[in-house]
Amino acid sequence: MNTIELEVKTQSDRLDRWLASQLTDISRSRIQKLIEDGHVILNGKVCGSKKNSLTNGDRLKITIPAPTKLDLIAENIPLDVLYEDEELIIINKPPGLVVHPAPGHPNGTLVNALLYHCQNLAGIGGVERPGIVHRLDKDTTGAIVVAKSDRAHQHLQAQIKAKTARREYWGVVCGCPKTESGQINLPIGRHKSDRKKMAVIPVDQGGREAITHWSILERLSNYTLMQFLLETGRTHQIRVHCTYNGNPIVGDMLYGSGGSVRVNLSGQALHARKLTIEHPVSGKIIEAIAPLPEEFTKLLRVLREKIN
Repeated sequence: MNTIELEVKTQSDRLDRWLASQLTDISRSRIQKLIEDGHVILNGKVCGSKKNSLTNGDRLKITIPAPTKLDLIAENIPLDVLYEDEELIIINKPPGLVVHPAPGHPNGTLVNALLYHCQNLAGIGGVERPGIVHRLDKDTTGAIVVAKSDRAHQHLQAQIKAKTARREYWGVVCGCPKTESGQINLPIGRHKSDRKKMAVIPVDQGGREAITHWSILERLSNYTLMQFLLETGRTHQIRVHCTYNGNPIVGDMLYGSGGSVRVNLSGQALHARKLTIEHPVSGKIIEAIAPLPEEFTKLLRVLREKIN
């Protein structure tokens, strides 16, 4: 538990806004929760309203409880680290690694590996856990960033929301699009009959905006190597959009036939190749490039051999 004492030296401001300007390593949502739970004392009295106005000379005492521990086990799972500092870590996720514990995957996840690799992941959102900012499907490989502090978590999430974080994927699809580039702007929601799947669903029926930009990198006979840039980040977005357009990702057994290429793929041929973000503290641009996994390079080699 940590206690912070502050004195207001401004004429007027809202409690949560002023605290957010002073406690820059704590997210505003976390500050609002501290106020709601009675951990903020204003001039000797508990203040439970985030909208309370402050004036010059007000004194505040903020108690920050120790992070709530989660029942998660740190596991010594090897990680391919692309970038790491005190604020964040970027991993090249291998195929088959689930990002966080879920029904059917209670352990052996990226979260379990991070708890072992990073000795201090306390306090993010008030819970002792890695700060997952975005996710990759179990069998999608490539670059994924994880926050190591509350302020980094808040900043990186804001970049994703503001669409300033750039996420570039490479994928091999079945078939050959007629044009060299395009955009798929179709809302995505939970499939109505198969709860494990997502589908193109109208907004008025629960679908959420989903925008994928694509371009062709290489035509490979009846297959195509494509680049995808995400403007939104819906679950299975690229896979759903590609299948809807008639060009499912090779190896995607959930949304396509998996393709007929004689390569033993452990999942879909989809790779988060490049992640470009602004560092949450220094402001410098970080560009992390994840090398293609062996299965992906083998697939490309086989397809190129077939057309030569």
